[in-house]
Amino acid sequence: MPSQSALVHTFNGIPFSTRSSKELLHTLDSFEAREDDVLLVSYPKSGTHWLAEILKNLYRTQQGANGCGTVTLTSPIEFGDPSKYEDLRNLPSPRLIPTHLNYKMLPVQLKTKKCKMIYIIRNPKDTAVSLYHYYKDNPNLPTVDKWTTFLEMFLRGEVVCGSWCDHIVSWEEHKNDDNVLILYYETMKKDPTECVEQISTFLGVNLTSEQIDDITRKSSFNEMKEQAQKEKVDANNTVCALTSNKRLIFRKGTVGDWKNHFSTRQNKLFDERFGERMNSSELAKSIEYES
Repeated sequence: MPSQSALVHTFNGIPFSTRSSKELLHTLDSFEAREDDVLLVSYPKSGTHWLAEILKNLYRTQQGANGCGTVTLTSPIEFGDPSKYEDLRNLPSPRLIPTHLNYKMLPVQLKTKKCKMIYIIRNPKDTAVSLYHYYKDNPNLPTVDKWTTFLEMFLRGEVVCGSWCDHIVSWEEHKNDDNVLILYYETMKKDPTECVEQISTFLGVNLTSEQIDDITRKSSFNEMKEQAQKEKVDANNTVCALTSNKRLIFRKGTVGDWKNHFSTRQNKLFDERFGERMNSSELAKSIEYES
């Protein structure tokens, strides 16, 4: 069993899995962006795979109608070592690029070229629970057996990708940028069709209502989970930088599971800690905690 130090390192004060090498993180600004790149952004366990599936189905529907090729879904931009930049250069456009990086750490060309960025937010209580189970069963992350221990780590920002609050705050001032679309996991669960419409409008993709319904169906959690179990996964080309194990990626996908884990005292502590940091956040005020 690898030691904790062999699985996690710190870069710019933020914990990262060692699957994201320091050499790569130091050279993020060497990444060559294209104007038609689309960035899929989230804090871990917030719905990146779901978003990626919607985008893949959306582009395939559009390109199928036009007789074009398929869209390219890359591995996370922070995954691997600097040699990955050459691989990315050789991929055809358009590229869908997932990442868990905060806004400040994004490669500079993604910002200067005004690439489209879709940021999905999940309520932090469900995120904490989902990440806890992810830690428990993932050999690429340190073992944390007790929920109480993990919750404290989460509240202190000592988990991979750091503080949930810091991540949200880094995007707060860009929430109204023309090239940024903010989505909420809970809203996507409640009305996925509307979210598919939002995404297609944001990307300038014209779809019929029948096509939108079809994309919504193909991108449902149960459909993705069932499909994932049939697929062979290349561990070096996965939406998640932390594992290619689909069993860990698709657990419940529900809203409100936090109530099965938080004690009354833990919930009060969580609300106090997050209230101190997020009271002025407009993004945080729009988050829902129940289905």
